[in-house]
This record gives sequence, C-alpha cells and structure tokens, in this order.
Amino acid sequence: MSGKKRVLVDETEWYRAQRAAQNLRQVRRDVPRLLDEVRRRTEADQARTRAELVERARRTEQALSGLTAHTQRLEQDTGRRLREQSERLHRELRGTADRLERDTRTALDEQRAALERELAAERDQRHRDIAGLTGRVDELAGNRERAASATQGWLADGVTMSEFIATTLPHERHAPGRLDRLRLDLDTARRNSDLGHYEAALSLAQRTYLDLSELRLDIEHRELERRLAATAATDALVLVETLITENEVRPVMGPDGQPLSGVELDVDHWSEGELTTLRAQLAERLSRARDDVTTAAEQRELAAEAADLERRLGELVDLAGMRQLASQLRVNLADSVAETLSRIGAYELADVEYQDEDERRSYHAVLQHANGNEIVVQVLPAPDGETGQVLRVLSYDYDTVAEREIRDRAEAVRRALQEDGHPTGPLETELGVPEPEATDLDRFRPGRRTAPGGSS
Repeated sequence: MSGKKRVLVDETEWYRAQRAAQNLRQVRRDVPRLLDEVRRRTEADQARTRAELVERARRTEQALSGLTAHTQRLEQDTGRRLREQSERLHRELRGTADRLERDTRTALDEQRAALERELAAERDQRHRDIAGLTGRVDELAGNRERAASATQGWLADGVTMSEFIATTLPHERHAPGRLDRLRLDLDTARRNSDLGHYEAALSLAQRTYLDLSELRLDIEHRELERRLAATAATDALVLVETLITENEVRPVMGPDGQPLSGVELDVDHWSEGELTTLRAQLAERLSRARDDVTTAAEQRELAAEAADLERRLGELVDLAGMRQLASQLRVNLADSVAETLSRIGAYELADVEYQDEDERRSYHAVLQHANGNEIVVQVLPAPDGETGQVLRVLSYDYDTVAEREIRDRAEAVRRALQEDGHPTGPLETELGVPEPEATDLDRFRPGRRTAPGGSS
C-alpha cells in the first residue's frame, strides 16, 4: 500500500533570527568610499555640464557685446552674479558626504527655496540698477532728436537681447510664448518710431528691453533649477547603481558573525533575475535624468524614485538571502527525516537531488528498505507569502502496509522534527497514491533522464 503525507514546517522564528544575524536587508553603505565612487561615475556628467556652461558663457558674452554701454554693464553684472550663484549651488550640492544619508527630495526642496529667494534678491538688485536707466525717459521728453536716438538704441538692444534668448537659451522649455509676445512689442515700438512718435516708442522700447532682460533672468534661473535637480537625480540614481554593484554578490555569515569561506550570496541568482530587472529600471531612469528635455519637476520625481529603488534593492538582498538559507534548510530537514526513518524503519538513503538540479527549487531524497519498499521525502518552499517549508513523505510499500502504519511512520517523522526544534503543523493525508516517477531523481538531471520503457 502506498500513501502521501504532508506537513508544514513553520520556521518563522528561524527566519527572523537568520535575517537579524545576516543583516540582509541593510545594503552596504561605506559612505566616504561611496561618495568617491559616485563622483567617479558622474565625472562625464560633470564634464558635460561644465562644458555647456562655459560654451553658454562664451556665447552670452559674444551676443551681448553689441549692447549699448549702459545695458551691457547691467547684463554683465547679472551674468557675473548668475555664474557665482550657479557655481556655489553646484558646489553645495556635491560637497557634503551627509547628502548620501539625507532625503534627496528634502534637499532639493531646500535648494529650490534658496533659489527662489536668490531670484527675488536678484530682481530687486536689477530694479535698483534699472531705476537709473528708466529715469532718462523723462529727461528726453520734448527733445525729439535725443528721444529718436535713444529709441534706436533701446530698439537695437531689444533686438540683440531677443536674438540672444532665441538662439542661446531654452526659452520654449521654461517660458513658452513669452519671447514671441515681446518681439511683437518691439515691432510696435519700431512702427511708432517710424511714424515719429518717439516718446511712445522710447517708453515701449525701453520697457520691452527690460522685460526681455527679465525673461533672460527667469530662464537662466529655471535652467539652473533644472540642472541642479538633474545633478541631484543623477547622483542619487548613480548611488543606487553603485550600491547594486556593491551588493550583487555578498558574503554569507556564519553563526559567529564572520564570513563563511568560499560561500557567497549571488543576489540576482537567488532573486530569480529580479536584480537584473531592477538594474534595467535604474538604467531607464538614469537615461531620463541625463536627458535635457526632462523637467525640474520630473527630475525631482526621479530623485525620489531613487530612494524607492534603493529600498527595493534591500528587499531583494533580503529575499535572496532568505531563499539561500531556506535552500540549506531543505537539505537539513531532509537529513533529519532520513535519520528518523533510518532509526525507526531501517531505511537507507539512496539518492538526493534538487528539482532540475537547481538549489532554489524543492529538495528530494529517496530512501530504500531491504524489502524493496521506498520512501521519497520532498521538501518544498512554502507557498508565496508564507515562511517555512512543506514536507511531503511519499510511501511506496510493495508488501501491503496498513494505512495506520504509514500514518504512524509519518507522525513519528513530525515528532522528530519537533524535537529537533522545527515547529510543525498537523499531519495531513493527501488524496490518491504517489506518482511512480517521484522515485526517479534522474529526471532532474540533464542527459540522465530515464527514457520511455525504462532504459536511459
């Protein structure tokens, strides 16, 4: 008579203890070394940013060199303050090791608030600088010749500034449509000048230039905000990329807390390729962070997602480590069952194998008795969401053993596991008879599978 018995071995406390001992979920973060590694991996991004800023400064200087003296001085002062601001904010963003331990979104929000304050201060300074320029309109009232000359100067400066914005700054990204509207104002001022309405033309030309200058300042600040957010997002994502590399293979700790010689945890293998999936998700986000079309708001979201990806990495390391430990536990459980059956029934261990020779799968042991009877012990991972193992004892009794005797034997196995410190659930009887192929473990071994008819 043959039978199938099933026991759920509850290893919740064992898992908890092992997780604590291995510290699996905590990814390794050697902060000083990580900071150096992030800097090394972002050298190309930094070089590209520096080159773009240098090129923009050169084009700005070249384009604005044609301004009249008073506006040129105004724009040079603005450009100098913008460069100093950009350099300082980038330096602050990259210069502190504790940034690796802070929430990136919080850091970006703080920096954005600081940028808004500096933008307001810059505008106040410009308004003071402009006050001296705008006062000249009243002085020119009633003097057509001087008003006509001043109008031409402001119109020329307006054209220069509008061309500079159109060809050098990402105005459609940060201020769509504003440049076109100001160009229409310039055209109106020019028509007034052509008609001899110099006072109206002068006032509109001057105001339009100052609006263009304000637009330039606004775009420069928005682009600086985007670049800072891109730098932060890139750094945060490269940090996770570095952590993946650092943690893809980890040492396995023994009971004494020291690494076991020759034993490693391959996280991608034990997570069934989920680490590769995580790496691909990271690469996609890193590509977006390095794309100039990604907005500051999107960059901040990417920086926040970096923290989620790091948490996911910790979960995968934990999952992989527990699966590796569970695999060894399946062997230990099978050995314990084999010893029990040898003691109470004179069964001898004949063969063992993981399903498909894959240690992530169920573990199988075949035991044989001198009278020809066989028992297959199968230790399977618990269903998803549960901890522990499922133990199946398949009896192949060819000399007609009573159901009670099979059950008593399985119950003895359950009690032995309890005594060995493995809490178990109640013994369950499964319907039907064991599958005949379960005794043939060669079916798990490539090249050694049993062919139909019994020959191999």
